[in-house]
Amino acid sequence: MARQIQSVERAAALLRLLGGAGRPLALAELAAALDLPRPTAHGILRTLREEGLVAQEPTGGRYLLGDALDQLGTPWDRHDLRARAMNWADALAAGTGCAVYLGVPADDGRGVDLVHHVFRPDGSPQRLRTNTVQPLHATAWGACLLAFAPASVRAPERLERYTRRTVTDPGDLARELTATRRRGWAADPGWWEPGAGGLAVPVRSGGGLTVAALGVGAPVEQLFSGDGRARPDPLVELAAAAAEIAAGVEGLA
Repeated sequence: MARQIQSVERAAALLRLLGGAGRPLALAELAAALDLPRPTAHGILRTLREEGLVAQEPTGGRYLLGDALDQLGTPWDRHDLRARAMNWADALAAGTGCAVYLGVPADDGRGVDLVHHVFRPDGSPQRLRTNTVQPLHATAWGACLLAFAPASVRAPERLERYTRRTVTDPGDLARELTATRRRGWAADPGWWEPGAGGLAVPVRSGGGLTVAALGVGAPVEQLFSGDGRARPDPLVELAAAAAEIAAGVEGLA
């Protein structure tokens, strides 16, 4: 029989204890009930509190179940996520000279829903893409979700071709997603629109859960060198912006 992870068992026991007590409980009560040293119980409770699974009374400091438990089966609030990302997305567009996209899994899991779009700051004609759904296999933000949020999205059985560069073979797509997970970012060197490229990184909440994909879009030559490699500067700025956005979505639901 596989060995169970003790810290997870203890966290589950604390949640059950709080759920069955019918009243808030003090740290001493919780530690004694589970025969845990107080520092150990406090460390687990602190982590559960940071995740919203446990709450603490403002006076007295006793513990009770947190609101996030009621939200475990609900999707992320896209409007709140967009609001938290807006300032960083604007700065990312200004810093890279690229369009910026924030994408989340579509409701049916078969596409990437763009919840925010910042135009390229070069004044060129552009069309707003907010609230549009784009294909998972043919965009950097879609491939990012396929690679890092596979429980929320799934690739279509038939991979439709949009340009001559679109990946349409399932084996090729699987290899591309493996490479994406290994390097930590997704690349679209013209899969979706001729001459247009994209790069994307995951936005993660607490525990490493991917809640969105943050991407930049621009002409292919602006994002990729002549040998097809992604230029490093946009990736550095993307990663920094995603980290800042992620810091604001801890506990977001």
